[in-house]
Amino acid sequence: MKITFLGTGTSQGIPVIACSCDVCTSLDFRDHRLRTSVHIEVEGKSFVIDTGPDFRQQMLRERINSLDGVIYTHEHKDHTAGLDDVRAYNFIQQKEMPIYATKRVLNQLKMEYSYIFTTGKKYPGIPQIKVEEITNMPFEADGIKFTPIEVLHLNLPVFGFRINNFTYITDANYISEEEKEKIKGSKALVINALQKAEHISHFNLEQAVALAQELNIDHTYFTHLSHRMGRHADVEKELPENISLAFDGQQIEL
Repeated sequence: MKITFLGTGTSQGIPVIACSCDVCTSLDFRDHRLRTSVHIEVEGKSFVIDTGPDFRQQMLRERINSLDGVIYTHEHKDHTAGLDDVRAYNFIQQKEMPIYATKRVLNQLKMEYSYIFTTGKKYPGIPQIKVEEITNMPFEADGIKFTPIEVLHLNLPVFGFRINNFTYITDANYISEEEKEKIKGSKALVINALQKAEHISHFNLEQAVALAQELNIDHTYFTHLSHRMGRHADVEKELPENISLAFDGQQIEL
């Protein structure tokens, strides 16, 4: 299995519009972060988790020429705004794109993309999708097993996912003991760490480090990073040996 970090930034990305802080003006490529998403290649299949506003740019950058499905964590715009661009894969692959999401997320997508979901006459060229509703139970996407992990983003339930020995979680500030059991034994964990200061709906750096150490994961990667976290090179020096900041374009193989 190969995992590619398509984006590792928070909802504004880095650099932030009109910001002149040390991070936003950094020349280190690792400090340039698109909105959070990952690409997973497993057993010859290709999936993305979330299609944020930078989806098109990310697919072009990584030369991802086939896609077997999109799995959604939750309905916030920085995770869904690129859905329209799956139509390129419709054209190339000549088939519908399966999207996997909870009923609540699907309802939000139907509101925001009513032209895609209309049951009437559809405008030619719009995305062709196949809806797959999921719950907090393991499911298969094109033969690949995904295990949802329900976390809380303040009061909003969000899904993380475990695929084999890889677990991906974003937009969380609470994980129950029951859901933590699903993560244990993973070889690699991706978890959000927004900034150093405490935040109302995201783990901060200290909380994310504590969680990674509690779960005793071989290696943990932090994502959904804000410019308030600090420069990549500086923060890396503060982290334990088996914990690191992810960066856009980084690839890991399991």
